[in-house]
Formats: sequence, C-alpha cells, structure tokens
Amino acid sequence: WFLYRELVSTVRNLAEASYSQKHIYIGLPFYSLGNIHQVQEDGYGTHKFLTTSLRNICARALKEAVCLEITIPTSQFVWDDFPGIPSNDHLEATIDEENLKDEPKQIVKITTKFLRIASEFETHNFCQSYDEDAIKKIVPSRFNVEEARRFEMAVHSLQSSFDTYVNRSGLQLQRLKLKGLRGYISVVLHLLELSRRLLHYYERHLYEVGYKQVCIHVRDQLIEAVNPKTILHCIVNYGLYYTNHFLLDGRSLAQELLNENVERGTIVVSIPQKMGFHSRPSLLVAKTVQHYGGQVELCVGYDRFDASSVLDLQWAGGKIQKDDIQEVVFQGDVRALRDLKILASVNYGEDSMGKGIPLPKELFYLK
Repeated sequence: WFLYRELVSTVRNLAEASYSQKHIYIGLPFYSLGNIHQVQEDGYGTHKFLTTSLRNICARALKEAVCLEITIPTSQFVWDDFPGIPSNDHLEATIDEENLKDEPKQIVKITTKFLRIASEFETHNFCQSYDEDAIKKIVPSRFNVEEARRFEMAVHSLQSSFDTYVNRSGLQLQRLKLKGLRGYISVVLHLLELSRRLLHYYERHLYEVGYKQVCIHVRDQLIEAVNPKTILHCIVNYGLYYTNHFLLDGRSLAQELLNENVERGTIVVSIPQKMGFHSRPSLLVAKTVQHYGGQVELCVGYDRFDASSVLDLQWAGGKIQKDDIQEVVFQGDVRALRDLKILASVNYGEDSMGKGIPLPKELFYLK
C-alpha cells in the first residue's frame, strides 16, 4: 500500500498547489498591481506543469488501484460536474462603511508589519532566477517549508487585520491606495501558499526518503511522473521570486500610507556627549527609525536630515560639531521619537570614552 499512499498524497499536494495558482491567476487583474504580463506568463507555465503532473500521477494511481483490487466506480465525472470558477463580474459595493474605530492607528500597524516582512524576506535574496545547481543549495538548507510557513502565517495575519480594521469603500485617493495595498498582501499570501505546498511535497516525498529500498523505489516512480527539477524551479523562480517582487513593489505604497496616517511629533534631545554623532550613535538612531518605518527627520537649524540614514546622520554630525550645537530636534513618527528619547537618555548607548553600554529593555531590537 505504500506506493498507492504516496500517489494519493502526491495528488492531494499538487491539487492544492494548483488551486493556489488558479486563485492567483484569477485575482491578478483585480489587484491593481500594474504590469502583470510576465507573472501571468510564468504562472501559466507553473499551472501547465502542475496539471500535466496531476494527469500522470492520477493515471498511475488508477493503475495501482487495480493492482490492489480497489473497486473503481463505473460512472465518470464530466466537465459539467465542474462549473467554471473564474468570473469577470464583481458584485457592486453598495454599502458605504462608517469610519472604523482607530483606523489610522490600524493602518500604521499594518503598513509597519508589511515593511518589516518585506525587509526580512529581502534578505533571502530571491531577486533573481537561479539555475538548477544554485537552487539545490537553497532548498531546503537555506529556505524550507518551515520558513515558507512562517512568512505565510505572518502575511495571513496581516490580511486578517486589514479586513477587520480597514475600510476600503469609497473612491477617495487613500481608499484606492488601501485597495492597492490589499492587492499586494493577497497576491503575496497566495504565492507563499503555493511555495509552501510545493516545498512540503518536495521535502517530504522527493528529497530524502531514507535508506530502505522500498522507499527509494517508490520515490523513483514518483520522479518519473513529477519532475523534481521543475518543482524546484516553480518554487524558487516563480513562487518565491514573485513573492519578493510584490513585497518590494508594494513597499513604496505601504511607506506612503504609513506616513499619511502616522501620528507625528517633535522632541528636543541632547547630542551624544564627547564623541557626537559618529558611527555607533548614528547607527542606533537609524536602526530605531527603521524599526518603525515612519518618516523621522533630524533638524539642525534650517537643515533637515533623514534620521533613517547613517550617512545623513553623520553628515549632520559634522554640522553639529562645527556650530557647537548641544541639542537637536527630531520630528516625525511618535513611536520612533519615544524610543529616541530613551536612547538619548543613555547617551546613545555609549559612555564618556565612546564605549558601548547596555541599552534599556525598551530598545531590545537594537541588540
């Protein structure tokens, strides 16, 4: 029964991946993502491979069922049993929702999380296509089903928060931007679903199946029907590549919505004593601002510097030292300003000799 179980499991996994791909293909035109021609073309190639593999596997499963003396129904399904899923028609939105409670705060939370997910996923470097040898070095040692599931759950949580707390009705400019952001979140979620399902199948059924001869023999039969090289190509060069593409493409929109909704404030703090804004204080200030994602500026006289940029901060440091300035002004995202005030209270993490000191627990993310 082992071969038959593996064949049935293959059908289940590939069918779920195919459904995710079908959902992506249907939804893409409605997500307001700009030029989608290439992703549609690559998605069609993935869909074609999955459906061809399903036909091969199903034929083998039926053959094995006969060998196991499983009774196969005489009646067969016909195309009419499977009504078409795609539809170009959308139900008209006739309910103008009231402003949801604390919606700007929720938008700030959602966009901040989106930016963090995008930044973290970018570190995996799925910004290009990889050849077969390179992919084998990535999957599963550097990126596996657990990592895909972790990102999928994070994006799923993001979509749930969006649908619960954000009002997308109406034609105001910000509402259209919010619809656009929801499109990015949705396509990324389904691409991660597809990638996770294919990763699970590859790692569980094709990658390492043990040393027993029966397991190796069954794995070899699966490989004849489902090409593992093509599965890896679909995972990395389609699923994960376009996940990265849409996360980075949606980052500017998320940043724009964040800055439009974030609560802004101003603080006046002392400069780093003795050493000024050299490398360490500048890096800690920039990392604090980057952690929250909202815009923060360092104001020195009439000049303004991007507080998320180490280079800008060090440039400001030169002006501060030249003009013998002892206090500076930070303006922008109140969340970052709160932590910058804490950072300034401990002399930006340095003692009078310029050596690092322990940071307060509120700044745990800087460690």
